[in-house]
Amino acid sequence: MLSKAQIQEQIGKARAADYTKRKFAQSFELILRLKDVDVKKTDLNINEIVFLPNKLTELAKVCVFAAGDNAVRAEKAGADKVIESAELDRLASEKRAAKKLAREYQFFLADTSLMPKIGRILGQFLGPKGRMPAPVPPNAPLENMLARYRTAVRVKSRGSLSVAGKVGDESLDDSKVADNALAVISQVERKLPNGEKNIHSLIVKKTMGKTTKTDMVLGS
Repeated sequence: MLSKAQIQEQIGKARAADYTKRKFAQSFELILRLKDVDVKKTDLNINEIVFLPNKLTELAKVCVFAAGDNAVRAEKAGADKVIESAELDRLASEKRAAKKLAREYQFFLADTSLMPKIGRILGQFLGPKGRMPAPVPPNAPLENMLARYRTAVRVKSRGSLSVAGKVGDESLDDSKVADNALAVISQVERKLPNGEKNIHSLIVKKTMGKTTKTDMVLGS
């Protein structure tokens, strides 16, 4: 099993490997290379939402489809965008706006009553990206759900035998980045046929950093 100390060491190497001063804040990306997985027999289309224990500087953008009281609550809770039923109807004839919406927000929440309409109007844009809304049942703690999704990241398959996702940024100390990485690894392991045995190596890199100096091959 990977220890926090091992991962933290890789984060330190990634931080040191890219010493060029940039004009923007870089992120830390975790890449897991897989092994012993027959892609012809196993669906490795991993697209997981991971709720990080330590929030990133740039929070995820969340759009909420809601009506009535839930729309008001979402606005007050700081949703990046709230779409009510009438606006959703307009998107049916505005494909360019619908495509932009699917790109602009990382996560979507929706009243359960609006889910069928969202599927009809936006399913073709949100579905392929794995961004169909999480349902918000009646009387659900919408404020808490919104707060959680703003601290989440999406971890996706990259090609056939690797999985990648953001786990931190330069302002976050190495210990907290490591905790985030462990959360991602744990969730990915649950999606693999043989868990951690299917992970060949681990890479931590900064946005503009190289991967070769931080590639850690795991034991067999």
